[in-house]
Amino acid sequence: MDFNNPFFIWLFFVSIYLVVLSGVFLWFFLRLNRLIKDNDKQGFIKIFEDLIKKEKENIKAVESLRQEVRKNSEEGLAHFQKLGLIRFNPFNETGGNNSFSLALLDGKNNGWVMTGLHTRERTRLYVKPIKNLKSEYELSDEEKKALEKAVKTK
Repeated sequence: MDFNNPFFIWLFFVSIYLVVLSGVFLWFFLRLNRLIKDNDKQGFIKIFEDLIKKEKENIKAVESLRQEVRKNSEEGLAHFQKLGLIRFNPFNETGGNNSFSLALLDGKNNGWVMTGLHTRERTRLYVKPIKNLKSEYELSDEEKKALEKAVKTK
């Protein structure tokens, strides 16, 4: 027998090809059997239809979650996120930094500045609205510092 004959060489490669193909088929068959075993003997088509249905439901759920995250991100900009607090002594007759300016801003730099002026007799509170880092009322130096401090916080 001459193994150098082209027929035997061809037969050898075809045999190897068939062994590899049989291994791939066996692997595929075992994976499908595991899939079927967990699905109460349903047919392949029913199993794949269920998988496609679940995938479509998952796509809808993911899109719904994306919209909710987008909505929460937009709503989050309206909540106070930045805070600046400055304590100071506006009058020489009081003993300490008992007065303050507090700036509270949202994600769009809107909010308000509250200033509390403390004297021996009383404490007065003033609130000024802030829109895009500007106020329709003139801001004191301390209020400006509180606003700058708030802008720097994140």
